[in-house]
Amino acid sequence: MENNNEHNIKKGHFDAFVHAVGSEIEQAQVRLITAANAQMLFHYWKMGNYILYHQNLHGWGGKIIKKLAQAIRFNYPEKKGYSERNLTYMCQFARLYPLNVLRSFIETDSILSVPNIQNITNEVLKLNSGQFTQELTAQIQSADNQSLEITQEVPAQFQNVEKTVATIYKIKIEDIEDLFLASPIARINWASHMVILNNPLPLGVRYWYMKQSVEMGWSSNVLKMQIESNLYDRQIKSNKVNNFTATLPAPQSDLANYLLKDPYIFDLAGAKEKADERDIEEQLVKHVTHYLLEMGNGFAFVARQKHFQIGDSDFFADLILYNIKLHAYVVVELKATPFKPEYAGLLNFYINVVDDKLRGENDNKTIGLLLCRGKDEVVAQYALAGYDQPIGISDYQLSKAVPENLKSALPSIEEVEEELTLFLDKDKNP
Repeated sequence: MENNNEHNIKKGHFDAFVHAVGSEIEQAQVRLITAANAQMLFHYWKMGNYILYHQNLHGWGGKIIKKLAQAIRFNYPEKKGYSERNLTYMCQFARLYPLNVLRSFIETDSILSVPNIQNITNEVLKLNSGQFTQELTAQIQSADNQSLEITQEVPAQFQNVEKTVATIYKIKIEDIEDLFLASPIARINWASHMVILNNPLPLGVRYWYMKQSVEMGWSSNVLKMQIESNLYDRQIKSNKVNNFTATLPAPQSDLANYLLKDPYIFDLAGAKEKADERDIEEQLVKHVTHYLLEMGNGFAFVARQKHFQIGDSDFFADLILYNIKLHAYVVVELKATPFKPEYAGLLNFYINVVDDKLRGENDNKTIGLLLCRGKDEVVAQYALAGYDQPIGISDYQLSKAVPENLKSALPSIEEVEEELTLFLDKDKNP
């Protein structure tokens, strides 16, 4: 029997109903893709363990991988992703991330739920110093002895992959899968893993780049660029100059210090080879709005050369950003020369102006970032003494080496402006 209420649905209600259903469909597609990626990675990890196990058991050398790739291509021509190169990566993947490493990654995740420099440094050092490298070899040798006691018949030694992996680690394959899927290595794609595998990074630093890739949604190209530019050293290990601890409450000061880099590296393609100070500043301001990626997670563009009329004078702030994580405006002043103490005074002035003119009641204190072509750290630290506004001072370097395929992945001014507009609209209409 037809329900008359179906003819009386209000258009607004039905549109909202359709929107909710559509959102669930889109989210389900993302979940399915994510789940498929994680299962593919688990498959590759199992394959790597299986190959390493039989290499050790039978004394096979590296040539077995080439023979295996040829056999797969001959017997399963429709199956892709099993080249000699990819099988070698699978073995490296399994060797670097045995089960104890996965457990340690999960434990580190819980400790670093709210990151700060000290905690990250401690946990990275702990992972770097862990005795993980011999774990898989020891497990394999133990499993070898067990399998040889069970049977001396060669064909029987080649049981299926999952049974072999369970034998290696002496726990159920379902429990191994749960650990794998709960670890950060299941959350980035295979191309990004290959980038990390290609770099001789300590285990803790590998973990940090994985986490950054997940949190910032980096493509493998962006990840490669960040590793090559030593982002970990610039963001975690560098001796940063700022007064955040003295001027911001503890949670925000820790986060601000964590987000600060030294030096920043910006692409300046298009600048003259012998640019004067004005040209460098104009080009840098222009390009930094295109490459918010280098500024870090959660930054959105607000204004460039923002005009403020104070008294009878006109002032122009180089760049104003908003950081969603900090819930604060960030005023950036760019200088084409090494740091001078008077630069801090001008930036302090702009922070006061932004606090007065732009900062809302739900915003935290405005933060200042001064980017210079070099600095004497002792002079810079003295210059910050006495200021009650939060200021960070960093070097910057200019690069013309950002590849074309990466530039297309970075946000344009229009894209970040649209993102900020949506964010502000959401605040107005919760």
